[in-house]
Amino acid sequence: MDVTWEEFGWERLGDGVGRRRLPGWDATAALVAGADGALLCDTGSTLREGVELRRQIQGLTGRRVTHIALSHAHFDHVLGTAAFAGAQVYGAAGLAELLRTGADDLHRSAVAHGVPEREAAEAVDVLVVPHHEVSGESALDLGGGRRVLLADVGPGHSGHDLAVLVPGSPPVVLCGDLVEESGEPQAGPDACVSRWPAALDRLLALGGEDALYVPGHGAVVDAAFVRAQRDALARGLGVS
Repeated sequence: MDVTWEEFGWERLGDGVGRRRLPGWDATAALVAGADGALLCDTGSTLREGVELRRQIQGLTGRRVTHIALSHAHFDHVLGTAAFAGAQVYGAAGLAELLRTGADDLHRSAVAHGVPEREAAEAVDVLVVPHHEVSGESALDLGGGRRVLLADVGPGHSGHDLAVLVPGSPPVVLCGDLVEESGEPQAGPDACVSRWPAALDRLLALGGEDALYVPGHGAVVDAAFVRAQRDALARGLGVS
């Protein structure tokens, strides 16, 4: 399976673990494959991107996506979810209600950022909300000894930030937009900046010093990078 990651434009992060940097907004979609199931973290900005991810994952693993973790509610991370029929979808506590009531805002945001209106409307019309909400931490067994931990670590970048820990050597932490490498952390109207440093502390506690930290946008970073971003946010708030 792993020999073909690069052929599909994916970056291999470990045995059965990889991510794709999607075009347009450089958003990460990450895959964790086990013997019985496959977890996808974030699904892209359109149904078209979701379908392409589904096709690639079937080519990489020979199986369909069985679980989806949505790191937060922004359009470039959630609008491809309907392409994965039958997958069980997970989000942080409160995310399902936010998506149910905020579909119009999601559509406006996608169009404002350059998604064609027709594609944005199509994705919002079939928007999938989480079937399972994570409050605290929840473990998933993907088979063959592959277990992942979903952790509600927010609020920070948004009001509902979910991270994924993939144990291994090294561990891999899927951070969503709590960590950004390709630019300064983006704080929109739904950000909770005062609690963002604490969310990054939780990420560091999850992964430890040797983990690979996968940002929502940009290159994979280490614990020192996450700590520096945490400290910069804290200095802006005047806290330690």
